[in-house]
Amino acid sequence: MSETNPKPAVKALVFDVFGTVVDWRTSVAREVGTVAAAKGWSIDPVAFADRWRALYQPSMDPVRRGEKPYVRLDDLHRASLVTLVEEFGLDPLPAEELEHLNRAWHRLDPWPDCVTGLTRLKKRFILATMSNGNVALMLNMAKNAGLPWDMILGAEPARNYKPVPSVYLTGVDWLGLVPAEVMMVAAHNGDLAAARALGLRTAFIARPTEHGDKQSRDFRAEDDWDHAVNSMDELADRLGC
Repeated sequence: MSETNPKPAVKALVFDVFGTVVDWRTSVAREVGTVAAAKGWSIDPVAFADRWRALYQPSMDPVRRGEKPYVRLDDLHRASLVTLVEEFGLDPLPAEELEHLNRAWHRLDPWPDCVTGLTRLKKRFILATMSNGNVALMLNMAKNAGLPWDMILGAEPARNYKPVPSVYLTGVDWLGLVPAEVMMVAAHNGDLAAARALGLRTAFIARPTEHGDKQSRDFRAEDDWDHAVNSMDELADRLGC
């Protein structure tokens, strides 16, 4: 017997980006290594990248809690970078060089399966970001990596950070859809749980090397998401693209 109220067809896919679509760790470590070589820094670029990423979630928490107004991720990344330069005992960078290194997050490489997989998915679905990255960051990253987004959604349109519900729901509203017509795609089970609680459909993509040998979770789907795959191309297969 068919469902009395079947779910509507999915019309849009929205994506977590850092870790799901792009390999932030390798990309940032490469850029840190270039600066370290030029400056004569004796540091481990990967350790620096890991530490920078470790400050990511805590930097957003005051905004999530309503203690501070929304601040773009670029600004939070820059403040974290200043902290790290001091923490690692390095000489302060001139403003222009600091900004160039901060914008390493605009130049992240995609995982090898992403451009082909997203291009296939785009033929059938609206594709949008659902990231904590600000709009300029997402646009520059897309240009650099060849990511075929139709729209940039997420933190800046909602002026808050995931997993605050308004971030997901503002994106759904801007698309002119209802939550069940939108599928959240992420390599992070917590992101999917927050989206599903609001009525979005869900797809998990495993990225077991996102954190290298420091990965401690999100190796696999931890709930019965609508889809659980190992690549963007596999998701395109699943969705008939």
